[in-house]
Amino acid sequence: MTNPGPLAGITIVALEQAVAAPICSRVLADFGARVIKVENPVVGDFARAYDDVVNGPGGLGAHFVWCNRGKESITLNLKSANGIDVLHRLLDGADAFVSNLAPGATARLGLGRADLTARHPNVVPVEIDGYGPGGPISHKRAYDLLVQAESGSCAVTGHPGLPAKPGPAMADFTTGLYAALSIMALLVARGGRTDVPAPAVELSLFDVMTDIMGYQLTYTQHTGVDQVPLGVGAPAVAPYGSFRTADGHTVVLGTTNDREWQRLARDVIERPDLADDPRFGTNADRCAHRDLLDEAIGTWCATRDLADVQKIADDAGIGNSRFNLPSEVVAHPQLRARDRWRRIGSPKGSIPALLPPPVIDGYEAPMRAVPGLGEHTDLILAELGLTSDEIAALRDEGAIGPAYP
Repeated sequence: MTNPGPLAGITIVALEQAVAAPICSRVLADFGARVIKVENPVVGDFARAYDDVVNGPGGLGAHFVWCNRGKESITLNLKSANGIDVLHRLLDGADAFVSNLAPGATARLGLGRADLTARHPNVVPVEIDGYGPGGPISHKRAYDLLVQAESGSCAVTGHPGLPAKPGPAMADFTTGLYAALSIMALLVARGGRTDVPAPAVELSLFDVMTDIMGYQLTYTQHTGVDQVPLGVGAPAVAPYGSFRTADGHTVVLGTTNDREWQRLARDVIERPDLADDPRFGTNADRCAHRDLLDEAIGTWCATRDLADVQKIADDAGIGNSRFNLPSEVVAHPQLRARDRWRRIGSPKGSIPALLPPPVIDGYEAPMRAVPGLGEHTDLILAELGLTSDEIAALRDEGAIGPAYP
């Protein structure tokens, strides 16, 4: 018998779009929760239309596929009284409600914290926004890039004078993880009790990114120095960076403590003079002279192929990796050898998807399909007790979307 998962029996209703809230609910679905995704009847989650590259052209959006496997989609017109009524009926049987609409949108729909506590006291309400309430920029729209810029993340990424946004949607993704963790923690704390109201959770992308920026902010608070970005490098330790090899590849290698530095200098690049040089005695010293060390390591790497560099570094116990493009990661032998890819269903046919990171004894995430827009509307409404005639009437008045083909 298949293990149903640690969150089997838990129902999440998600009024979500883009990445942050959808990642939260997808993580919960990966652990076995039932996730009912509420979408606009006309366009649905707008991430559906970011692109059409998955099994395309004319396929599915890559962001949407990444964030929405394992969910059921219901289309509700929340400007309709009957549409809102259906949503409340869903919440009557839910354990948590996740949303990330524009500032003030849930309150205008009668779905704010006070409304939910009064009408659905056992539902954990989790609202994700950009900057958190009560501040001078709380009203602003906030997307991943905007928050990364506001939080300083872009300033410590890239190269001096050439800041960059970190490639992955860090603000969205990590906020989604924090939201999922909050729900799990509160469900554990509840322990099955239904006699006390569930605490509400507010999460802002800005608060999460300033937490992620903890090292840089702490450093600047205590030094007055704004660290400059170092490309594929780290301002906190040296030597640590990327170097070209003789066969045209790039290797990333470096040290994190004095013992590793001694091994790198003596056993890898065979420069005992550098190992004995007092200018490089401590990590702080090495950071102050990183250009000299990068030049020495770069010269050594440039005379050897990538495989040779990595073998010598591995034999010496020095951390190293290959600089890969996304196309190379898709075919990465580590993923293949560990059987990390699965095939999942979608409205455009079978597609590959990576298993979620946690490897749990006796349990594998269900890896259910990516839903079509409104695919489960009729099924969910029937579960709520509506007859086919009542469903048809809701469809005729525009409270729900068209029948799923």
